[in-house]
Amino acid sequence: EVYFKNLSKQKQKEVMEKNGNNHKLRVCVATCNRADYSKLAPIMFGIKAEPQFFELDVVVLGSHLIDDYGNTYRMIEQDDFDIHTRLHTIVRGEDEAAMVESVGLALVKLPDVLNRLKPDIMIVHGDRFDALALATSAALMNIRILHIEGGEVSGTIDDSIRHAITKLAHYHVCCTRSAEQHLIAMCEDHDRILLAGCPSYDKLLSAKNKDYMSIIRVWLGEDVKTRDYIVALQHPVTTDIKHSIKMFELTLDALMSFNKRTLVLFPNVDAGDKEMVRVMRKKGIEHHPNFRAVKHVPFDQFIQLVAHAGCMIGNSSCGVREVGAFGTPVINLGTRQTGRETGENVLHVRDADTQDKILHALQLQFGKQYPCSKIYGDGNAVPRILKFLKSIDLKEPLQKKFCFPPVKDNISQDIDHILETQSALAVDLGGTNLRVAIVSMKGEIVKKYTQLNPKTYEDRLELILKMCVEAASEAVNVNCRILGVGISTGGRVNPREGIVLHSTKLIQEWSSVDLRTPISDALHLPVWVDNDGNCAALAERKFGHGKGIENFVTLITGTGIGGGIVHQHELIHGSSFCAAELGHIVVSLDGPECLCGSQGCIEAYASGIALQREAKKLHDEDLLLVEGMSMKEEEVVSAAHLIQAAKLGNTKADSILRTAGTALGLGVLNILHTMNPSLVILSGVLASHYVNAVKDVINRQALSSVKTVDVVVSNLADPALLGAASLVLDYTTRRIY
Repeated sequence: EVYFKNLSKQKQKEVMEKNGNNHKLRVCVATCNRADYSKLAPIMFGIKAEPQFFELDVVVLGSHLIDDYGNTYRMIEQDDFDIHTRLHTIVRGEDEAAMVESVGLALVKLPDVLNRLKPDIMIVHGDRFDALALATSAALMNIRILHIEGGEVSGTIDDSIRHAITKLAHYHVCCTRSAEQHLIAMCEDHDRILLAGCPSYDKLLSAKNKDYMSIIRVWLGEDVKTRDYIVALQHPVTTDIKHSIKMFELTLDALMSFNKRTLVLFPNVDAGDKEMVRVMRKKGIEHHPNFRAVKHVPFDQFIQLVAHAGCMIGNSSCGVREVGAFGTPVINLGTRQTGRETGENVLHVRDADTQDKILHALQLQFGKQYPCSKIYGDGNAVPRILKFLKSIDLKEPLQKKFCFPPVKDNISQDIDHILETQSALAVDLGGTNLRVAIVSMKGEIVKKYTQLNPKTYEDRLELILKMCVEAASEAVNVNCRILGVGISTGGRVNPREGIVLHSTKLIQEWSSVDLRTPISDALHLPVWVDNDGNCAALAERKFGHGKGIENFVTLITGTGIGGGIVHQHELIHGSSFCAAELGHIVVSLDGPECLCGSQGCIEAYASGIALQREAKKLHDEDLLLVEGMSMKEEEVVSAAHLIQAAKLGNTKADSILRTAGTALGLGVLNILHTMNPSLVILSGVLASHYVNAVKDVINRQALSSVKTVDVVVSNLADPALLGAASLVLDYTTRRIY
């Protein structure tokens, strides 16, 4: 709430004036249960913090007002919201008819409330039967509806209710790109759909920094440790109540056999919930020493409990949505969440005839830690929603318009927007500089940050985190949605684990370093790490000459010599992640010593360091400078001086460059005879000086079957950063859950 109060009010005022809308928007937020309040509360805080733009009315109904479910309306009062109206709408019962009667009772009571409040817009969340009554009442009374979390897919009757509310709603706030596409496919107006992310993520992504041990002790006991307990939350499936009760029994049996401290929350108000409570009591869960059974846990405390649990089990949407923000393992039971997008932390048990399958799932998942997932939000949902609310023009006709024909004919209108906003954070860990950039799907470097690379591990990691946090914050301002972080670094890398096994001599203290975990934990983003040569190949595959080419090789010619091999459209890493160390192909048995300790490597001839070494030798013998060249006394001799001297007619410098080019050409020749690629791409600052020499070697010495290979110079300005971005963009945009 403090955050929203500190938002720039002047900037928001300018937006309002520009839209010609100085009317205070009267917003009614109706909340039915503890779950929807966790999503609505951040929006309510945001609205309350800007009284110059909004008037907030809160209506409470449903299970909030039932003692059996914890009287959760109290947490709304504790959050200092004035509750305008309390409506008792739940009809007690244990079958489907009770839900129908509850909807009917709500429809009877709501018109009087809405007539008194006369809201400009009503905010409705989710897919519960109570929400359907709210949306129906508002639509029939000509009140605009903003629906939160439309377009998602799950199991049971909830799908039908959610999509029914979508058709009644005038505006839509969705959490994922897939949900947005579903809404468009359902013929909703593109201009009235906001892809904001889940509002609860605004709170979730800062939750881990708080004190949590006291909360764990209160709910689970003094002797419980982090990652050594389970949170269980299971609801009845209203389309198959009998089977869901059986699944709940098996779950409790498995949890008792697993013998870990477990916090069990009571189920939602649904047909079958009373039978589930009877199962708990029949098995003695409320008195079992390993179990704590509770009706309700405040959301702030619930966040801490699931964030530090060894596992969460059940069929709650919280497990497949919010818990992914912490990387906590989840076991999703049954069909209630079928179709939901999930992170890799979720293991599905679709059906179980015995407790053994669930017990085995517990053994697989308990105690693991997965990368944090941001499928459902990036922590900036509420500012987007408030801006969206301010843009609503009450003078527009109330009647909804549907976008026919189907979206297939309109895809081209949306692709440009998608490409512009989806982006990656790219990190290039070089020997001298550390660079971080925001890179768009089109390969445009939107913003770049450069700092000198610190010498120690601690300082280096601290600087990476600082620069990434700064870039991620700036991404919001430049309308970029960060999908993940890609890191390009020298040395041998295990990309599966995100670990630098050992680096080059240019980057000291950088061996057996886990880069993925600390950066993922700090930014709540997935992180990919790979060798800089491999990243250069990925950059070419996505943005450069390698686009659409099945087999090609990229060589980097810079301070060192590296590269990457793409075979059948996939990058080759090798059995020990040492593939494509192209700089260490030996082209002479008695050549100069290489930094790797061997002799005659390509890198010992053709790298920037090798050319600098030869330039120093010539300079020491006064054989480097020729007419037209000059050097200051304190100036360091470099490869650039050797190249300049060769261009100005220095025969010795020219001979050194020709030897270097020939060495590189022989290395390429070995690659052609081994991998038989159709394209060789030379990248880096020295590429243009070597390309003709490489072609000459191929023409003279290659087998006739490979002489037709194309050798080109890369046209990418920054392959390291673009390659790091490709790690993210290639993976996240083709991933299917």
